[in-house]
Amino acid sequence: MNRYSLNRPMLLEQAQFTQDGAGGHATDWHSLGTHWTELSPGPAREVRGDIVPEGQMAFRIFLRSAPHDSPQRPRPGQRFRDGSRIFNIVAVSEADPLGAFLICHARERVPI
Repeated sequence: MNRYSLNRPMLLEQAQFTQDGAGGHATDWHSLGTHWTELSPGPAREVRGDIVPEGQMAFRIFLRSAPHDSPQRPRPGQRFRDGSRIFNIVAVSEADPLGAFLICHARERVPI
């Protein structure tokens, strides 16, 4: 029996860097597919933003597992998108002893 309520579709994205022609690079995000997830909130804190302070909220995102070599398996450095909300993935591990589900530890940053 599934103990997770995978009722929230979230888009998994990966950064793609392209040269900007001036010695730097631009970051574009491209989709790796949609996962059905459960979003569980964690602690929040205030962090220094580029211009103004930002709130940073930790989340645990549960989803079905994928093989380690699959592009559908989330990795640190990728992100989940839920509409305009962005969840940056910082760690991924198995959520259950059988490895049927994953837990992604993610952070969402929002201006205060």
